[in-house]
Amino acid sequence: QVQLVESGGGLVQPGGSLRLSCAASGSIFSVNAMGWYRQAPGKQRELVAAITSGGSTNYADSVKGRFTISKDNAKNTVYLQMNSLKPEDTAVYYCNARMRSSQFPSLRDYWGQGTQVTVSS
Repeated sequence: QVQLVESGGGLVQPGGSLRLSCAASGSIFSVNAMGWYRQAPGKQRELVAAITSGGSTNYADSVKGRFTISKDNAKNTVYLQMNSLKPEDTAVYYCNARMRSSQFPSLRDYWGQGTQVTVSS
């Protein structure tokens, strides 16, 4: 079965940096796009950044200029480099992959377990 495993979350001071990673494993046929979402207490889940198989990117206005999404096709891994972190970035970050697998050949969304990012002094 397909699985997305996230790492890199943790506690960081305002102005600091973190690098999240998400590795996809299993019988993956193709990947249409991958992205990062986040959900803070009392708020709905929102798109932070996304990247297509061709390398096109999209960012939420609140993170433009601070966050960078990238991928390593050989490792089936997507990254989120987060710089100049602010307290309002505190949330659970979820990895998302829109792809096809042997079990589900049709295009569908897969989700990671979520990793906590806390920006505080």
